[in-house]
This record gives sequence, C-alpha cells and structure tokens, in this order.
Amino acid sequence: MKRVEHILAALGGVDNVVSIEPCVTRLRCQVRRCEQVDEQALRRAGAHGVTVQGHSVQVIVGPDADLLASDLEDLWEEDRES
Repeated sequence: MKRVEHILAALGGVDNVVSIEPCVTRLRCQVRRCEQVDEQALRRAGAHGVTVQGHSVQVIVGPDADLLASDLEDLWEEDRES
C-alpha cells in the first residue's frame, strides 16, 4: 500500500471522506463519521499529528501536503467511480 492509501484508509475510507484540502503543512479533511478516523494509523502513515474536531480532521504531514492532497483526491475519485 502507498502512503496515500494508508491515509485514506485511516480517515475511514472513501465513503467516510467528504473533502480534502491542503493547507501549508496539513491536510484539512471533512469526514462523515469522526469515530471511523484511526489517529494511530495516520501516525503510522507518517503524520506528525492529528486533530479531530467534530467532522473536521487536520492531519499534519509537513511540506508535502499539496502533493499528498492531490494524490488523495485522485485516489478518492478513482475509488468513488468504481
């Protein structure tokens, strides 16, 4: 599994993710069910930190946030179409 696949799975999978946006060093995600977010799995995937507030999840990933967000969106779209 690639890093982005691990991150998407730790966010609860394709059906749980509403949106993903990069913000400098973070991935800002909206999820349907925050209880499906696996913070430890996100850390194992390389996250430096995770903040969950309501349906908003911020995953601190460092300076490659833009690239990861783009890859996540591509993966997310592929999975939603299949």
